[in-house]
Amino acid sequence: MLAAERESGRLLSVVAQNRFRDDMATLKEALDSGLIGTISHAQISSAWWRGRSYYDLWWRGTWASEGGGCTLNHAIHHIDLALWMLGRPRSVTAVLANVQHDNSEVEDLSVAILQYERALAELTSSVVHHGEEQAIVVQGEFAKVAQPWSVTAMTAQPNGFPTAYGNTALVDQLDALAAAHVPLPHLGHAGQIGDVLRAVREQRRPAVDGVDGRNAVEVVTAIYEAGIERRTVDLPLPPADPYYRTGELVRRAPHFFEKTRSESTLDGAIRVGTTPEA
Repeated sequence: MLAAERESGRLLSVVAQNRFRDDMATLKEALDSGLIGTISHAQISSAWWRGRSYYDLWWRGTWASEGGGCTLNHAIHHIDLALWMLGRPRSVTAVLANVQHDNSEVEDLSVAILQYERALAELTSSVVHHGEEQAIVVQGEFAKVAQPWSVTAMTAQPNGFPTAYGNTALVDQLDALAAAHVPLPHLGHAGQIGDVLRAVREQRRPAVDGVDGRNAVEVVTAIYEAGIERRTVDLPLPPADPYYRTGELVRRAPHFFEKTRSESTLDGAIRVGTTPEA
């Protein structure tokens, strides 16, 4: 697809609507400001919950039909946000599991460590977390910032232990930066579609392009490779890597359970987060 874009002169974009959210944009602005210093650690929680019957739908729960489990199909947007905010990692290690869904070959939980030059990021991908409390927490040299928005900035006593009150001036500065965020005119999918249309008119790159999509899929693939092969995977994945194309992943992937129920439809409203959809 990227080659076709280059050869045709057209624009390619992928869906990454969570970049067009005020809370995520505020966190990105705080990180880009440099106020928290160098990044030490990040916790990215893509926490969802689905009941056992979720995988009874015929096309869910197999490597061949879904391409993977919660890492690919639920956490892909948090992975894109991690790449947007932190950049591309150097390597990935991961563990895959299916802990609650016995009608699914694929994972319902994975925990990955993304290694950067001098930082680590923990990524939890899940459909077993009650409450679906999703969050991104970034620890920096001088302060912690998080979504949902919170700030903490600790300072040290001469013995290295924290002082009682920390750097309140820096906390105030970061809170002021967040308060100054100009709300996006359009959010979510509408915001991204609007950007793509403007990019076509203005003959520029869209805010989210095909390379962004490829990079997110590469991280997902590295998580699967690391979890299946039980080893650390270096990035970027070279074309010679057996997981570079999807067929080998499907061939090597574990079947945590065999799918025994396959329904054409399932009753009930579809809920994404706290918003019911028809």
